[in-house]
Amino acid sequence: MKRTSIINHILLAGALTVSLSACTESLDQFPHTETTSKEVYNTTENYRAVLGKIYTSMTTTGQGKGGDNADLSSNEGQDYMRDLFNLQEDGTDEVASTWLSGDKTGDLTYLSWDANDPWVADMYYRIYYNIALCNEFLRHCSPETVAAATGTDQDNLRHYRAEARFMRALFYYHALDLFRYIPFVTENDPVGSFTPPRYEPQQTFDYIESELKDCVTDLYPASECPYGRASQGAAYTLLARLYLNAEVYTGKQKYTECIQACNNAIDQGYTLHSDYAQLFNADNDKRTDEIIFALPVDAKHTVTWGTTTYIICGELGNTSADLNPADYGVTKAWGMFRSRGELTSKFADGDNRFMFFTKGQSQYLEKIDDQTQGYFPIKWTNMTDDGQQASNTADGGVNTDFPLFRLADVYLMYAEAVVRGGQGGSLNQALDYVNALRRRAFGNNSGNIKVNELTTDFLLDERARELYLECQRRTDLIRFGAFTTSKYLWQWKGGTKEGMAVDNKYNIYPIPTTDLTANPNLYNENY
Repeated sequence: MKRTSIINHILLAGALTVSLSACTESLDQFPHTETTSKEVYNTTENYRAVLGKIYTSMTTTGQGKGGDNADLSSNEGQDYMRDLFNLQEDGTDEVASTWLSGDKTGDLTYLSWDANDPWVADMYYRIYYNIALCNEFLRHCSPETVAAATGTDQDNLRHYRAEARFMRALFYYHALDLFRYIPFVTENDPVGSFTPPRYEPQQTFDYIESELKDCVTDLYPASECPYGRASQGAAYTLLARLYLNAEVYTGKQKYTECIQACNNAIDQGYTLHSDYAQLFNADNDKRTDEIIFALPVDAKHTVTWGTTTYIICGELGNTSADLNPADYGVTKAWGMFRSRGELTSKFADGDNRFMFFTKGQSQYLEKIDDQTQGYFPIKWTNMTDDGQQASNTADGGVNTDFPLFRLADVYLMYAEAVVRGGQGGSLNQALDYVNALRRRAFGNNSGNIKVNELTTDFLLDERARELYLECQRRTDLIRFGAFTTSKYLWQWKGGTKEGMAVDNKYNIYPIPTTDLTANPNLYNENY
């Protein structure tokens, strides 16, 4: 991507051509075809193909295997979820990156980035590329288009339109969470020579909330939704996340609304899966009891070197003689990161969520880039339920999907919203939800807590134990006032071994310099 305004460039490109990845409901990819929008949007099947492109744009970077025939070229050229993982995990108490210089993650790790950071820029570009895909789709799948269709075609287009609106709301949520003061554009804005306005966080919050509340009834209920597509449960879960973090984003608490959104998600009929580890293996597409919304990754049809391939190959060391990558379904370990001692020290004996390789490893970090220091997380694997390696990761990546939303998180959001004073829930119900997670973790009642132990400090740690390496930690630490402050220190926070507080500007990532140059409406207040 040339360094013109990412939004204008993509909007113009989207008006002229569409990159097609014909998709089945499992989001299989097919060769790239360029054609005009008029030719594309002439059958319902083609609408589904473009919708599939919107979904796969979170896991792949182009039309071919592993990102060949790239959609856009940026600093690192990585996929959406690899960018999100690094921005959400690298600077926290969960991840210690190994190749700080080679992978250009040093500034993320030490909370010292600026508006020229390559990973920050790539995440921004990916978000707005995906928003542009949604806008282009919605220009064609308009209310008038839906109304003009008949029978099954009309039903399908109605669902497709709702799903595209949900996905755009998700992308804008990530933009709000990561960047706060952001450019804003929809399908109703001009294509081409249009300079998007800078939205205040409250404006973006209100828009996301309105979109989700408006589109949810046209999404499939959880019991009817095809796997890998957004259901009503996904919309309610995203609303719950938006409300849980509302005070951070807008200064206004929305904990009561969070409880209601959690209840709506739970009412979709989800249940906790009995085996925690199976939520993160190569057969996790079978866990629709708990997984609310997953991003499918397939070593044949949706090959990616990011997303779960990056996590699974990256979490395993490549210098330890004791660690056999094949035990985790990996052909070759990448040695990209380890876990920091502050994370691994949070688990009590008997907690089966403690999934780390410890042999030959020190728990804490004298040097952050030494592979012998820090335990290797082994929570994510490329193994099937029957213990077989699911794919050759050197050739096609992994077969493990990424569960973007799952019921366990909804339970923890409900509990936190109640503890923080939200109305419409109860402490006893919150305690039941938390203890249900702990009974699964311990296999019995030995890990159960009492109501007086259900505090915000406990919940911050419990979220780490339950959700580590699921791209949530930075957001959680900010909500608890612990990301940039001295309230909670971890080794190498701020670039010192003992850890230190940093400027609170690092609670927000900066708009990249290249887009500031292209769009005079944009500016960073503290960078």
